[in-house]
Amino acid sequence: MSAALLPGEFADLEPFALTWCLATEPERWERRLATTMEDLQAFYDACFPRAEAAIRYCDGFALDAMPEDAERLLQLLFSFALVSYPIEVWQQPLPVDTGSARLDRIREP
Repeated sequence: MSAALLPGEFADLEPFALTWCLATEPERWERRLATTMEDLQAFYDACFPRAEAAIRYCDGFALDAMPEDAERLLQLLFSFALVSYPIEVWQQPLPVDTGSARLDRIREP
C-alpha cells in the first residue's frame, strides 16, 4: 500500500486523492470534463459531508506554510467546488447551452 496523500483525519477521502488533488484550475477543469457524471457524483457524495471539516482543518495553516498533506486536501476541496456545478446545477459536465464554445485559460488568475 502506498503512503497516504491526505491527513489521517480524512482517510475516507483517500480513494479520490490521486484523481482530484490537482495543483491548478486548468488541471481540475480538464479532469472534470474527462470524468463521467457517475464518477463526479461519487466524488461529490464523498466530499460533501466532509467539506466543512476539511475547510476547518486547512484553516489551521497559513497558505505559505501548509504541510503537503493539508495542501493536497485543499486541492481536493478546490476540485470539489468545481465538481459541484455539474452535480447541483447542470446535471452534466459542461455548462448548459454553451454548444461548442470553449475557453482555455493558459495562466492562473
